[in-house]
Amino acid sequence: MNILFIGDVVGEPGRRAVRRLLPGLRRALAVDVVIANGENSAGGSGITVATANELFDAGVDVLTSGDHLWDQKEVMNLMSGEPRFVRPLNYPAGTPGQGSALISVPGHPPVGVLNLQGRTFMAALDNPFLVGLAEIEKLRASTPVIFVDFHAEATSEKIAFGRMVDGKVSAVVGTHTHVQTADEQVFPGGTAYLSDAGFTGPHESVLGREIEPVIRRFTTLQPQRFEVAKGRVMLQGALVEVEDASGRARAIRRVSELLPVSEGRA
Repeated sequence: MNILFIGDVVGEPGRRAVRRLLPGLRRALAVDVVIANGENSAGGSGITVATANELFDAGVDVLTSGDHLWDQKEVMNLMSGEPRFVRPLNYPAGTPGQGSALISVPGHPPVGVLNLQGRTFMAALDNPFLVGLAEIEKLRASTPVIFVDFHAEATSEKIAFGRMVDGKVSAVVGTHTHVQTADEQVFPGGTAYLSDAGFTGPHESVLGREIEPVIRRFTTLQPQRFEVAKGRVMLQGALVEVEDASGRARAIRRVSELLPVSEGRA
């Protein structure tokens, strides 16, 4: 089974990259299931029903989220009625929505998708190591194939979690920093790992935002409006090859595709 994970989709340019590039990637890479982090898909901050549906229509099978979960009030509609949308599991008990999902894949075992949010330099949610491990054991009762989107700031936290669950999940891929790392590997127990998948959107930018307002913010310390940038739109992520029977990863490779200028228009 080939699982394609798409890093943080940022605003309209990111959605356009998914819409234009994903069909070709599915064919070229023989992709069986697509997971994407959509927490920045609505105007660069948060997610709405409309932006989620646009990504689903483009071929995404399940959407994960992160610390921008609450930035759009419409997210409540996704959490209450969309089984293909997953928010970080380690929010307190009683939080709407689900932290994991089982996705059916024709001809293959289902894929368990788990979303966790780190705590280092981020909000103090429940311990992702403890709640994540417990949820993995539940998912393993239904499938050997489990993919974890670990949305976190600190690389050490992501690596530590990946090492802890090596052999228990198929892959741990990090999101949040919007910078694709070059540390893809398969751990000894068969878990594929990448510290950050990068982001899908405009790379002539500062992490997807227009450059000059960010510079002004750093140089003047005055509030600025950070609009989504437009130039050099890319789709980034990772492709993981997984053994159906065991759930062990055979390989992981980074994906970084440039949207041609001729395709860059909405």
